[in-house]
Amino acid sequence: MANNLTKIIAGLLIAIAVLLGVYAWMLGRKPADVAPVASTVATQSVPVVVTTRPLQAGQPIPADALKVQQSTAAPQGAFADPLQLVGRIPAADIPAQAAVVASALSSGLAEQIAPGERAVAIKVDETNAVGNRVRPGNYVDVFVNLKRDGTGVAIGGTSMAEIVNTQARLLMSKVRVLSFGDATTERDSSNGSVVGTRTAVLAVPTAQVDALTLAEQSGRLVLALRSPRDDDVAAQTVAVRVGDDKSPSALAAAGMVLGELSKSATTVPAPRAAPRVVARHPSGGSIEVIRGGRTETVAY
Repeated sequence: MANNLTKIIAGLLIAIAVLLGVYAWMLGRKPADVAPVASTVATQSVPVVVTTRPLQAGQPIPADALKVQQSTAAPQGAFADPLQLVGRIPAADIPAQAAVVASALSSGLAEQIAPGERAVAIKVDETNAVGNRVRPGNYVDVFVNLKRDGTGVAIGGTSMAEIVNTQARLLMSKVRVLSFGDATTERDSSNGSVVGTRTAVLAVPTAQVDALTLAEQSGRLVLALRSPRDDDVAAQTVAVRVGDDKSPSALAAAGMVLGELSKSATTVPAPRAAPRVVARHPSGGSIEVIRGGRTETVAY
């Protein structure tokens, strides 16, 4: 009896396995329903500023020479707003219908100089540049220290020489610093004090360049750092020549001599007169000497 039951169960299992195999075979023969998916890639356009006519190198870009055109891809350095390009200077000729890119435009310190200014480099160190705390974009007053030795006569071992024209004067007022050492307005390479001689580049009005170069060669320049909120500007300094109808370039071409750089100083003390013999004692043993307002008799 038990053997018959085992055979029945085995037969049922075999039948079920056969049915499952047939079902799997039928599923394998059925073609798969493939639903075609239409992939549509939306093409995005970007605005790019292009020229409407050829642009010449060295000439400011006018607003009517630019337009915005939609493009599938923007060139590297392209612009989307024409207002960013109006007044910029092309470094090379740009043809019509061409995208204006940053590499085709004039750049660097020249773009930071206003019309009527010139970039001039002066040598500075920590003692005359506020401990090297000056940074590009700051405004400074430039002072000049002139030192001229006079002549005198030494009496009794004491020198009577006078420095008659020594003076410190305001040379230029509110001058913009373009760069300091290797730091520019775009990149400040130092966060603290830097020891050692370096160069400062100043934006100097054209008519004052000659005064600055003469002062640097003939004296010592000192940069005085200003507050950005200080609007006080000296109307007349050593370098500012007022009352002249010449253009700034004409004034610079006329030049400045050292006498003009050191003129209009405050009252300068006159050198002391050299001691002189005014009388001789009859005995021949002494002389009377007058030093300023003091009289004394010196034996010899």
